[in-house]
Amino acid sequence: MDALSTALKVAASGLTAQSERLRVVSENLANAQSTGPTPGSDPYRRKTISFAAELDHPNGPAFVEVAAVGRDDTAFPTEYQPGNEAANDAGYVKMPNVNVLIEMADMREANRSYQANLQVIKQARELISMTIDLMRNQ
Repeated sequence: MDALSTALKVAASGLTAQSERLRVVSENLANAQSTGPTPGSDPYRRKTISFAAELDHPNGPAFVEVAAVGRDDTAFPTEYQPGNEAANDAGYVKMPNVNVLIEMADMREANRSYQANLQVIKQARELISMTIDLMRNQ
């Protein structure tokens, strides 16, 4: 029963991490067109997330946790939009460094990881329930 409890804890840590990852991706997608408020100002900067494994004890399971939510330092692309209030004197606007295609792929991967962890929880709960039923019948 202890192994099943550990499996639940590990999968739950994965669910939490992937939920945070989906939140970061959602923020990036929501701000994919958010320019700066004034000419020449920086627009929204893409957020990144990194994970770390944390050991429960020397021979115990490794739990996943969010190590950091950082910022992507790649250059901002520019678009010619002379009517935009954030346009510089030449009519160019700094756009966020968010690539929607990359964000969608990241969202899909996070969703699949979330679903896999959820399946582990469902299976562990079913095994715990079966174990309890077996103990009752003895």
